[in-house]
Amino acid sequence: MPWTPWTRRTLAALAVCVLLPLGAAGCATGHTTGGTHSPSPVGKVLHDTDGSGRHLREVDKKNAPEVGVEVTPDTRGGWDVRLTFRHFRCSAPGARGGSAVAGRGLVYLFVDGHETTRLRTPGYHLPGRLVPHGTHHVTARLYADDGTVWAVHGTPVQSTADITVSDPGPTQSPTPTRSPTHTPAQPPGVSAEPTMGGSPVR
Repeated sequence: MPWTPWTRRTLAALAVCVLLPLGAAGCATGHTTGGTHSPSPVGKVLHDTDGSGRHLREVDKKNAPEVGVEVTPDTRGGWDVRLTFRHFRCSAPGARGGSAVAGRGLVYLFVDGHETTRLRTPGYHLPGRLVPHGTHHVTARLYADDGTVWAVHGTPVQSTADITVSDPGPTQSPTPTRSPTHTPAQPPGVSAEPTMGGSPVR
């Protein structure tokens, strides 16, 4: 077939039509496997907030994060708080202010409803001055890295231990206070009753 300008233009047009679909398919594949797309949102952010004004992030109960809190009197003064987690890991400090990731975040510790500290580790020493004579509520609540509160059925994921101090400070040998499932005997002058969401656990 003789090569005329019209023939060359036609072949060039056909070549462009063939290459464009291949190029589009290659971009689509790269987008899917290259990890450049945004991750799917985790749970659903509700209009409801917790006591500190932060929005709840609702997730399914199955595999939802859980937290338990254990408060032990320290013979040297103050209280030792120990946290246990299920389906949850504390994020590294650099994750602060980041996006919500399933099963990740940090713990806010409250004493009598007032924020005491933010934790990225399972242990904390609670100064005795924060829990003077009387009954106090120590609550550990789970938050995502974007500041929302992990929640199930519209209720923040948290655990509370009630401690009662009848002496100036704990002087007996440490006896663990577990929440939400264990209520061991306490030494004289110290008592604790685990609660969940402010209600005694039965």
